[in-house]
Amino acid sequence: MVIREGMSIGMNAKIVGSGKETIVLGHGYGGDQSIWDKVLPLLASRYRLLLFDWCFSGAVKDPSLYDPLRYTSYDAFVEDLICVVEEMKLKSTVFVGHSMSGMIGCIASLKRPDLFTSLVLVGASPRLLNIEGYEGGFEMEQIEQLFNSIESNYDQWASTFASMVIDASDPLSVDKFANCLKKMGSQVALPMAKTVFLADYRDILDKIEVPCHIIQTRNDVVVPIFVAKYMQGKIKGETKVEIIETNGHFPQLTAHLKFVEAINRILGS
Repeated sequence: MVIREGMSIGMNAKIVGSGKETIVLGHGYGGDQSIWDKVLPLLASRYRLLLFDWCFSGAVKDPSLYDPLRYTSYDAFVEDLICVVEEMKLKSTVFVGHSMSGMIGCIASLKRPDLFTSLVLVGASPRLLNIEGYEGGFEMEQIEQLFNSIESNYDQWASTFASMVIDASDPLSVDKFANCLKKMGSQVALPMAKTVFLADYRDILDKIEVPCHIIQTRNDVVVPIFVAKYMQGKIKGETKVEIIETNGHFPQLTAHLKFVEAINRILGS
């Protein structure tokens, strides 16, 4: 495993809050750490929080940190995550991973169980593509159309995609995510979309031994409830599923109070 030095600076890592438990917050595709803004004050009053931006994020100042050839799989993200956690001198953390970050956290827990002692997987999925006997959420034609839309009219796609994955009753959150996507840019968005939407990490689930909690919204167009139940059945360690009664892929934005309540229950505080 290749560990790059100085990643905590490049990835805008920072620690806020205080408490006995340390939570690492990992955002998903197209986002940045501002995706956690609504829950940040409530969580920071009870826990120490590590926030950061993945290298693909538009919030990262050095665009050379993202190399599409390096980030064709989640392994490179795992290396970056471990690097950041070590540079911030943290151990025994709770990793809260949204969307693609959920699976990154799963892989990281296999490589460094001393750093990630439990996982909270928020709208996470090992595979987004449907196949026989598995409802990932997308047909291949839909994914190909998504790639084409990113290439042909990126700004329009960003607005449309944001309104699709976030509950329309929260237009401010829709705009927030659309702006994050637009800052990322099409040159990064397309290779990253291929990394995410074509991924298949189902084979690692039965190797995960750390305790896992899956947070899933009632209606998520990206990740159906089938996936949460599938992961619960496959993960080796103790795994619980909590359904939040809201729509969309971003409960930390559209149901932030319920999301914080779920985190507090999971951590027993």
